[in-house]
Amino acid sequence: MLKQLLLLFTFSFPALAVAQPDLEKQLQTQLILAEDGDVIEWPAGKITLSNTLSLDAKSNITIKGAGQEKTILSFKNQKQGAEGLKVTNAQNIVLQDFTIEDSKGDLIKTQQVTGLVFRNITARWTGKPSKNNGSYALYPVQCQQVRIENCTAIGASDAGIYVGQSDSVWVSGCRAEYNVAGIEIENTTNAWVYDNVSTNNTGGILIFDLPDLPKKRGGHVHIRNNRVLRNNYKNFAPKGNIVGKVPPGTGVMILATHDVNVYNNQILDNKTASTAIVSYYITENPIKDKDYIPYPSAISIRDNTYSTGKRMPTWKNKLGFLFWLKFGRNVPHILYDGIQNPEYLAADGTVKPEHRICVHNNPNGTFANLKADKKFKGISRDLKPYTCH
Repeated sequence: MLKQLLLLFTFSFPALAVAQPDLEKQLQTQLILAEDGDVIEWPAGKITLSNTLSLDAKSNITIKGAGQEKTILSFKNQKQGAEGLKVTNAQNIVLQDFTIEDSKGDLIKTQQVTGLVFRNITARWTGKPSKNNGSYALYPVQCQQVRIENCTAIGASDAGIYVGQSDSVWVSGCRAEYNVAGIEIENTTNAWVYDNVSTNNTGGILIFDLPDLPKKRGGHVHIRNNRVLRNNYKNFAPKGNIVGKVPPGTGVMILATHDVNVYNNQILDNKTASTAIVSYYITENPIKDKDYIPYPSAISIRDNTYSTGKRMPTWKNKLGFLFWLKFGRNVPHILYDGIQNPEYLAADGTVKPEHRICVHNNPNGTFANLKADKKFKGISRDLKPYTCH
């Protein structure tokens, strides 16, 4: 009865009719008292919050605002906690129809959630992109059955839409802009990223496997029907972040992961590396994780459209400067570092079929094997060894 009275009181008045500290307390109390099957409706208006909102160990809960740009949760003056909204140890959670902005750390972090939907959410840092912004706008980690639909992510100092160490993931109809990485799929299995726009980031779409994480190996990732456009923004990641090594002007980067299919995308006007397939060795970071596999394998790049004309790779990044030295303004669209795992080779020296890098039928898509294992000497543009399925 107490919960029903509280909900009635909260939604009997428009948001601006309730003092902001009282409204903040009401929102958090709703999350604490939520019961199986509840739909929690947040009112329209700009709501300023000073503490992280948290939902823990709940099932079958929907949190619903009045709409993007109608319900706005602002953490600009956050005093306690790092995240804006944090959801943990939960099942069947739907978050939809609101905007969240300017938290100290991640805007929405969900951890160990099975059955998760982000729908019609704008997550952003206002003002100029900065290394002082939080790392991730939408951040599901160690989650299962994740859908991210029609969301917008802006201004993250790491990744706007980041999915880490998760399984069964769909990212569709989203827009990522002015992040270091627009969309990042990391150590994640069974992911489909489609019908999104990633533009004006440092890197458009990244598919990474990294060491020293509980979940070791990602794979079965499909990147299709996306528009990856003009991702030439400066890299503003804090020092030491792995994405800080991504050159401005990167469209799609596949790093040390397995079974990735990139197809039917428009990858246009990314000035440094339209598509890069690289091992972890390209980062020059030491590897201490004995179970980590630092090589990419079973990669397919097909039926993507690339821009025509010359491009100017960045000079403000070691890789970008190297590309300029080697290629000038004619950097090939599809770059493979050429560093191979000896275990992937057959007796005759060819790559075993299940580990091959395949590149075919990409309009305007020029190619180069960088021969990074040979100190970038003898770079080959011969696509024939990689024309496979």
